[in-house]
Amino acid sequence: MARSGIYKSEVVRARNKLLASGQVPTIDAIRLELGNTGSKTTIQRYVKEIEEETGGNTGTKVSVSEAIQDLADRLARQLQDEAEVRVTEATGKHALKVQQLNDQIIALRSEANSTRAMLENTQVALATEQQAHAKTSSELNDALLKQAKLTQEVSDLRERQVREEQHRQSLEDKHKQVRESLEHFRQSSKEQREQEHRKHDQDIQYLQSELRNVNQALTVKQQETTQAHQECTRLLGELAHVQAGLHSAQEEARTLKQQNANLTHAQKQADDFGKQLVQMQAAFKLLEESETEMQLQVDGLASEKQRLELELVAARATLDAQKVLTDAILQRFDANDAVIGPQDITPQMQLPLVVAATKKAGISI
Repeated sequence: MARSGIYKSEVVRARNKLLASGQVPTIDAIRLELGNTGSKTTIQRYVKEIEEETGGNTGTKVSVSEAIQDLADRLARQLQDEAEVRVTEATGKHALKVQQLNDQIIALRSEANSTRAMLENTQVALATEQQAHAKTSSELNDALLKQAKLTQEVSDLRERQVREEQHRQSLEDKHKQVRESLEHFRQSSKEQREQEHRKHDQDIQYLQSELRNVNQALTVKQQETTQAHQECTRLLGELAHVQAGLHSAQEEARTLKQQNANLTHAQKQADDFGKQLVQMQAAFKLLEESETEMQLQVDGLASEKQRLELELVAARATLDAQKVLTDAILQRFDANDAVIGPQDITPQMQLPLVVAATKKAGISI
């Protein structure tokens, strides 16, 4: 691309160089010597000024046609230079615009490739997400089923817990009732001992008064003694039946080991009652053997009969309660204990048994 401006000194040097080499310093020759730079109009103006400064031409006259031709050439060259400048500018602008368009195309292609890659990645991610969603849906269904199962199990466990709590409460109530029954039995036994002590004092007073009337009522007492002997025979039968019942209750009591500690006192009372039962059986046997000596022992029989009558009257009020307590105690004996015999029956157990036997025999107290 030619330069748009040149200096006058450059034109002078190029003209002098052409003249020195024997060439005609025309506009084209000078421009060629300048490296095809500069406007021909400018070169022509500088050449004209140089010629005027040097006193005109070198003596050579140029014809009008040559001058017109030279002017036409200079105009054509000037037009060509201007056209070249415009073409050069237009070409530069076009090249710049083409470069910009190419850059835009490259950017668009890069963006398209990026978008295409992103789309492919998105499609892959979508497929993966769909698979994950399907898997998650399956896991959700499994989790819902498991949750329903766990919910049912929790409900069952709660119901079971409620039942266990009710059962525990029932056991606590039963245990409380047993403790209350045992405490009531102890209190009743204590009251009974106190009553027996008071009755013993009353018996002494009563027997002292009866001794005064015993001679007059001897005949009546003999008849009562005979009847008492018969009733004692019945009592022996009832006592045997009671012993069988006690034996059966003892068999049932073997299954209740846990109440052994609470029934130690009751066991001791059962032992006392058994001893008294043996004594009663011995007394009954003695009555059978000493029937001929009833007259001599009528005072003792009357006293014994009176004592039994007083005990039966006192036991009537507590018969029902002691019967329930006796059954409960007999059911709670230790399974390792021996079978209860007559010697194992306490006085507290003797009284309810005697009352029951007396009622069964039809004796009115």
